[in-house]
Amino acid sequence: MNKFATLKSFIFKEFNENGKVNLLTKQLSRAAQSILEEAWTEAGLCDFPNAVSPCLVGVGGFGRDELFPYSDVDILVLLHFGSDHPEFNLYKDKLEKFITLCWDYGLEIGSSVRTVDECIEESKKDITIRTALLESKFLCGNRKLYQLFSTRYDAEMDPKSFFVEKLLELRQRHQKYQNTPYSLEPNCKESPGGLRDIQAILWMTRAAGLGSNINDLSIRGILTPREARELNKNHKLLQTIRAHLHLISNRRQDQLIFEVQTPLATCFGLTSTTAKRASEQMMRRYYWAAKAVNQLNEILIQNIKALIFPKEASQALPISEHFVEKNNQLEIIDPLFFERHPESIFLAFHTFAKHSSLDGFSSQALRSLYNSRELMDKKWRESPHNRQQFIEIIKEPKGITRTLQLMNQTSVLGRYLPPFRKIVGQMQHDLFHVYTVDQHILTVLKNVRRFFIPELSHEFPFCSQLAANFDKPWLLVLGALFHDIAKGRGGDHSDLGKKDVRIFAKQHGLAPEDAELVSFLVAEHLSMSQIAQKQDISDPEVVEAFAHKVKDEKHLTALYLLTVADIRGTSPKVWNAWKGKLLEDLYRITLKFLGGARYDTHSQLEQCQLKAQEILRLHGLSNDAHLELWQQIDIGFFLKHDADDIAWVTRHLFNKTQSQKSIVCARISPIGEGLQVFVYTPDHGDLFARICSYFDRSKFNILDANIHTTKHHYALDTFQISYLEGTEIAAYRDLIQMIEYGLNEIITVNSPLPEAFKGRISRQSRTFPVQPLVSLVPDERGDSFILSLSASDRVGLLYGISKVLVKHQISLKSARINTLGERVEDTLLLDGEKLKLNPKLQIQLETELFEVLSI
Repeated sequence: MNKFATLKSFIFKEFNENGKVNLLTKQLSRAAQSILEEAWTEAGLCDFPNAVSPCLVGVGGFGRDELFPYSDVDILVLLHFGSDHPEFNLYKDKLEKFITLCWDYGLEIGSSVRTVDECIEESKKDITIRTALLESKFLCGNRKLYQLFSTRYDAEMDPKSFFVEKLLELRQRHQKYQNTPYSLEPNCKESPGGLRDIQAILWMTRAAGLGSNINDLSIRGILTPREARELNKNHKLLQTIRAHLHLISNRRQDQLIFEVQTPLATCFGLTSTTAKRASEQMMRRYYWAAKAVNQLNEILIQNIKALIFPKEASQALPISEHFVEKNNQLEIIDPLFFERHPESIFLAFHTFAKHSSLDGFSSQALRSLYNSRELMDKKWRESPHNRQQFIEIIKEPKGITRTLQLMNQTSVLGRYLPPFRKIVGQMQHDLFHVYTVDQHILTVLKNVRRFFIPELSHEFPFCSQLAANFDKPWLLVLGALFHDIAKGRGGDHSDLGKKDVRIFAKQHGLAPEDAELVSFLVAEHLSMSQIAQKQDISDPEVVEAFAHKVKDEKHLTALYLLTVADIRGTSPKVWNAWKGKLLEDLYRITLKFLGGARYDTHSQLEQCQLKAQEILRLHGLSNDAHLELWQQIDIGFFLKHDADDIAWVTRHLFNKTQSQKSIVCARISPIGEGLQVFVYTPDHGDLFARICSYFDRSKFNILDANIHTTKHHYALDTFQISYLEGTEIAAYRDLIQMIEYGLNEIITVNSPLPEAFKGRISRQSRTFPVQPLVSLVPDERGDSFILSLSASDRVGLLYGISKVLVKHQISLKSARINTLGERVEDTLLLDGEKLKLNPKLQIQLETELFEVLSI
């Protein structure tokens, strides 16, 4: 009989009615204790004489009466004799019966059976065991044995070593969760700012005899009454979130995965609005609570450390009349300095930026900042002195990234810039950003600053080269700070952000040309990426239009640097070398155009062919070896490929132009990532679909495809592909032979195309699906149609699209495949011969493609 489940059902019902999480955890603990006592008695463990009777102890969360709906019930059975003692057999059968009864009654227990000596020895070796035993409570059995254990444990506890180990454990745990509470699926228990952070503090103080709960810390002066109220409030919210997560999932679930965020919001009475989903509102509450816990934890850790290690503080080094450096932290001389002088808040951050030896603010400085929040009001924001100080911080040549991060952690940045405050903890359900908006902005800002650090020039050499000659790096910092600041308001965030930055520029007295550049960056921060990844940059008209937009080299360089930093700051999965090449190619071509170089079809063709011929001569080919092949290739192929690519194809095909056998060649991509593949074969209608089916089945991602038909009706198709994320170059070399054989076999076999299937999609895509979009429009000349597709990514998607094209006998000219995390935005250029004469076919094609894209 599952007695515990019966008791829990009543407790859960009461919690759903009153929402009192403290009552819930205590009632669950009491219910578990009553069942344990019953099982203990029924197993006969209370029948022993006092001299040898065992003792049952609750440890961990159960030991502190904080049991969540599906948490394990951790218990310790204390014995007089160890398992190697002859008398142990007295307990064995009854202990086994006790454990069996616990499970029969529905208790999921985590049990250990030890003597007092074994407990002490194990706790010395393992900090986890030492921590669990710290929170113990007597349940039943031999009370004197428990008192002996408790006395021995307290005597062996070394608060100093315990503090050091728990602090190291905390830092390692934070590192595991990327040192941020702002991941899109945080763990309310383990992530920075989660419940474990509060527990870690209380473990430290309990071990040192400084208090066992938040109110104790307030009484001891470690927390102010106001800080204690704030911490208690956020602790309660995190506990309530955890309890609801367990109940929604019907199991132990501490991570706020996408699937539970909306049901969790419902538990809190939140509903979606036109501006924000209910889940976004819920996650914002969580992020703000976690941020507050993070701030207060830093204050507490420093205060506890000072109490435990009173004589080990380093000597204070003077910095200015208001600040000193102590333990590598900025310390304020007057404990109430910021409350008395809020106009000096930015002075402290400016000082922090200029002194690289400083790791952060002291607890005294953090506390003064925390208690000055109400003073950071409209009057404070509009102070000319503060505005000047903020611009001086932005202009600092070093330390700006960590300074703005600290300003965000302490909520100063959001209080100074109200638009920024609105996006703190703002979710992004676009399937490619993996950070909240504020964290994404600060990541982009960090990426921008890395371009200007000579020691990091190896990361992005071309960006570092451009950055070295950029005269005002701080303008890029402002561009990064404002580029996404208007997200979540509804409307075009680029336009809204442009208005915000213009107001900022006017308030802070930026020179007109500086204000114009930053406004341009915010308004156009998506344009270079969209043009490079979705349009044909071999088309002179595309380049000319982009050049007119950027106007000059300075605007072009600034936009390029911000674009690279922005894409890299969305997700580790989004950036790749191919996107880097597209952006760099667009930059170089546009720069030539701005410099007055001819950029027409004829000059492009001539330059490309001359350079390709030079490469061919270096490989020993005669001056006319290429002629037969090149006479069959039209200008489009030359314009869409680099001279090196053309030379590579020519070396393999110059003497096989009329070959009736299919030729497949692959090589390590010149961009240093992935493979480049070309296929040369007599053309047939389902060729592209067959190629897609092979790459799909072999787990390759197509990054780019150029489909070309020669004058003598051969297909000459080139592909840029990648394999599984993280694949090393050496592994790609092993794949070349496999592709050359396997792909050749697929395209030469005359058999029906295999059925397309809808591959599995990610959890994120299931929870926040992308609305499929299909757009089919003729190009300016009317000879081709541009097919734009957007959908959640999945295996088999491109093959499904290609099968629809085969069905209607529509030829593909080129394909630009753009994968953004879990979302795809593909642009295909279709032959317009059949489409322009048949509007009904256009509608039918869009309808069938929409069905393929739908989840």
